[in-house]
Amino acid sequence: MAIVFFSYSHVDEALRDQLEMHLSLLKRQGHVEAWHDRRILAGDELDPAIKENLENADVILLLVSANFIGSDYCYSKEMERAIERHNAGEARVVPVILRPCDWHSAPFGKLMATPKDGKAITMWANPDEAFTDVVRQVRTAVEGMNARSANVGVCSGKSSAPAVAVSQPGASSILAGPNPADDAPRSSNLRLTKEFSDLERDEFIQASFDYMGRFFESSLAELATRHPDIDGRYRRIDARRFTAIIYRDVKAVSQCAIRIDSIGSRSQHIAFSYNASASDGSSNEMLQVEFDSQAMYFKSLGMQSTGGRNPGRLAEQGAAELLWDLLIAPLQR
Repeated sequence: MAIVFFSYSHVDEALRDQLEMHLSLLKRQGHVEAWHDRRILAGDELDPAIKENLENADVILLLVSANFIGSDYCYSKEMERAIERHNAGEARVVPVILRPCDWHSAPFGKLMATPKDGKAITMWANPDEAFTDVVRQVRTAVEGMNARSANVGVCSGKSSAPAVAVSQPGASSILAGPNPADDAPRSSNLRLTKEFSDLERDEFIQASFDYMGRFFESSLAELATRHPDIDGRYRRIDARRFTAIIYRDVKAVSQCAIRIDSIGSRSQHIAFSYNASASDGSSNEMLQVEFDSQAMYFKSLGMQSTGGRNPGRLAEQGAAELLWDLLIAPLQR
C-alpha cells in the first residue's frame, strides 16, 4: 500500500477534502493510505509528525495555489524536501494545481502537473472531472511504483512483502506502523459541514467576477484574431462592472454588461444584461452564489435558454463560459 502525503495550505482545505474523497476507491481497494496534518492526534508534536510522514510517503501531492507558494512551511520545508526525495528516486511528487497562480518556474514546474495540461481545478466547468483526472494520475503513479518494486524483488530474489518496522527505544512510533486506532472499525464519513462567512462569499464573487473580466477580454481578442471581419471591445467600468461588444463589419451585433449586483437584498450575485448600458437592478440572466457543506459555486437562474441543458453547479470558468455563450449566440445562429 502506498502512503499518499498531502502538502497544502490550510486555506485550500476544502479542495483537499474533495480530492481525498475522490481517492476513496483507491483507498477501498487497498492501493493507498492518505495522510495530512489533520491526522495528527491530540498531544503529538506537529513538526516531527509532519517530517516523519513526509519521509515515509511514497507519493507526495503538492496542492498548488498562491497560498501554497506563499507559505514558508509548505514551500521551504515540505516542497523542497519532497523534490529532494523525488530526485533521489525515493518518492513520486505529483503537483496538483488547485487555483491559477504563477507556478511554472517553481522547482516542481518541470514535473508533469495535474489535472490535464496543468489547468487549475477551479477553472474546470465541472470540478469533479478535474479531481477524477488527478485520481487517474495518482493511480497510474502508484501502479508504476508497485510494478517497479515487484521487478526489483524478482531480480534480487527477495520477497516483495513489506518489511515489519521494529521500534527502537526513544524512537517516535508515529510511522513505525499503522496506528492501532486504524485497525478498529470506523466510518469513512468523517467530514464536517463547513461554514462560509459573508466575507468568504464576497471574496468568492469578487474573485470570480475578476476572472470573468479576464476571460471576456481574452475571448474577444482571440475572436477578432480568428475572424478578420470581427472586432471586439472590452471595457472595465469599475470594480463591479464591465461591458463587452462584438462588431461585425463595424456594426455592433452583440453586446452585454456584466456586474456584481444585489437587487434589493444583501446577497450579491452576477448579473448579465444584453444592453451594455443597462442600469443596476435589471438583468437577462443571473448567477447566484450557493454552497453545500464543502464548497461554494454558482447556480444559473435559467432566465435564458441553455440549449435544453441544466448547467448545474458552476465553477468560475463554467460560469464565465455560460455568459460568453449568451454574448456570442447571435453570431452563431
